[in-house]
Amino acid sequence: MTAVTTGRIHSWDLSTGVDGPGTRFVLFVSGCPLRCLYCANTWHMRDGRDVSVDEVMAEIEKCRAFLTTSGGGVTITGGEPLLQPAFTAEVLSRCKEAGLHTALDTSGFLGDRADDELLAATDLVLLDIKSFDIDTYRKLTGGRLGPTLNFATRLDRLGVAMWIRYVLVPGWTDDLRSIDGLAQFVAQLGSVDRVDVLPFHKLGAGKYDALGVPFPLRDTPVPEPAMTETVRQCFRDHGVSAY
Repeated sequence: MTAVTTGRIHSWDLSTGVDGPGTRFVLFVSGCPLRCLYCANTWHMRDGRDVSVDEVMAEIEKCRAFLTTSGGGVTITGGEPLLQPAFTAEVLSRCKEAGLHTALDTSGFLGDRADDELLAATDLVLLDIKSFDIDTYRKLTGGRLGPTLNFATRLDRLGVAMWIRYVLVPGWTDDLRSIDGLAQFVAQLGSVDRVDVLPFHKLGAGKYDALGVPFPLRDTPVPEPAMTETVRQCFRDHGVSAY
């Protein structure tokens, strides 16, 4: 009897333009090892439900025509998908076999859990680099920067396409010297197609309120459009497309 692969998920949804090319079926898995101060997603495995890969694929199949017509596909996000590597790998592989474009949205902190087989089934990695400063990264996420940079280098070596995501948080990730260092690093990675500079927002506040935990960035302002454009231009100055 063949074992059934299951995973813990929060939800799924359809999106356009923010989770990879075209219209995407976006699968939100539960659980994350990082504790980003602005996080609006799921930290705990208990915040979700168990589903089988077959159940996920049945839902994706309902959207297949819509996804393929739009040039879209399937994105696995979180939480952190690499916290559940077997489940993530099987969903990606099944989607790839079905002829659907696949994307993995990850912090890269658990990049060592993504074996070459998982990455071979991944057309695009949306890699979230929270900061290029070691101390800021630790204070902002509770984790270490090194694993993410190592994962980026590995993806480049394997030729896996990447979109880099960088959340611009005033007072935290707006230091232009650090951003210039990240831009130089990214410019050396031939498989990076673009950088998305994402202005900080406060959508995570409701999650903290529900947990009864003070939202640490409640008084942090959203970045001015001019600052966001300055950061994007910093990447462009190093030859990297930035949006």
